[in-house]
Amino acid sequence: KSQSSIIYFIQKREQNNISMALEWVILGYAAAAEAVMVILLTLPGTYPLRKGLISVTRNLLKPFLSVVPFCLFLLLDIYWKYETRPRCKSAESCTPTELMRHQKSIVKSQRNALLIASALMFYWLLYSVTRLVTRVELLNQRVEKLKNQE
Repeated sequence: KSQSSIIYFIQKREQNNISMALEWVILGYAAAAEAVMVILLTLPGTYPLRKGLISVTRNLLKPFLSVVPFCLFLLLDIYWKYETRPRCKSAESCTPTELMRHQKSIVKSQRNALLIASALMFYWLLYSVTRLVTRVELLNQRVEKLKNQE
């Protein structure tokens, strides 16, 4: 019976790790999509496509806003893992395996914090660039209207 409970615990832990890995993959895809959209909006020579890109981007800004609370949740997850990590009082108190696992955990946390920062930065850039491009388009329309009136 104890062996089955150990197997159940290991399976539950693996499922939890997979779901957390999935969260990071989703955040990575969201950050990549935001980066691609920023690049497409700022790339010179996309003027014929610009109107469509602007409308698509403006429609996607609200759904992408969910990245912000998602990032805050994942940041809290990193903080919780940091606070509950095993602490080694001295080099002799930890086994090499525990020390290696701790170092891997720190590297993963740093990578994930960098991913969070990039996702938030790309959202802010996407919002700002979309707002600026929309404003430039509006000003260009006003200039054309004034030219036609003269």
